[in-house]
Amino acid sequence: MTATHTLERSVAHGVFTIERTYPSVTPRRVFDAFATEAGKDAWFSGPNENWDIVEREFDFRVGGRERLKGRWEGGLTSTFDAVYHDIVPNERVVYSYEMHLDDRKISVSLATLQLKRAGARRTTLSVTEQGAFLDGYDDAGSRERGTGMLLDRLGESLRG
Repeated sequence: MTATHTLERSVAHGVFTIERTYPSVTPRRVFDAFATEAGKDAWFSGPNENWDIVEREFDFRVGGRERLKGRWEGGLTSTFDAVYHDIVPNERVVYSYEMHLDDRKISVSLATLQLKRAGARRTTLSVTEQGAFLDGYDDAGSRERGTGMLLDRLGESLRG
């Protein structure tokens, strides 16, 4: 006799908006940190001491895809798979993405980035994300905290 495991299907929704103002940079410089592979690699990954890149694809254009897969030192893999839907250079980016832990899809999200000049040489970046967290995955605010940390790392990379 074999045991049958039935996964209970569920969806929990979450929405957040985070804003950062970066001094001494233009909207173009912030946009380039998203639009170029070198720019994005400077801030968008797991912590290097605990996380190794397994796979990286980057095609920043409407209809293009981005994939970043990494392995944590404990063996767990995380995968970010994105599709770009709308890009207005130096102003807006809209993309959707799936997140996986190992082979388990934990979420599907829609993210909108908006860039605005804030004075002579400052840029405000607003990130709004609408997430669907799947099959019992309890985000407990970790996506919002993680996005905030990434935006702080973006700010550090812009200072360099």
